[in-house]
Amino acid sequence: MMDWVPVVFVVFKVLVLGTGMFFAIKWHYDQGKKGTVAEKRAVLRAGGKVAAVVVLSLLGLGLVTFALARTLGLDLTFP
Repeated sequence: MMDWVPVVFVVFKVLVLGTGMFFAIKWHYDQGKKGTVAEKRAVLRAGGKVAAVVVLSLLGLGLVTFALARTLGLDLTFP
């Protein structure tokens, strides 16, 4: 009996999240059809800015991590 509990929970989770994702994507797609060209450009521009900020933040975090690792004397060489 206990062997089936994780299987049932994982299947339930996949079904619920899959259904939610389907309706979220459908809603956003339907909302996108309503917008004008200027609104679409503004959304794309804002999305590009957010993506750039995320990439720069990840790059900065990586550099800070490597600097801290070297300061602490960790071995960063590949085998």
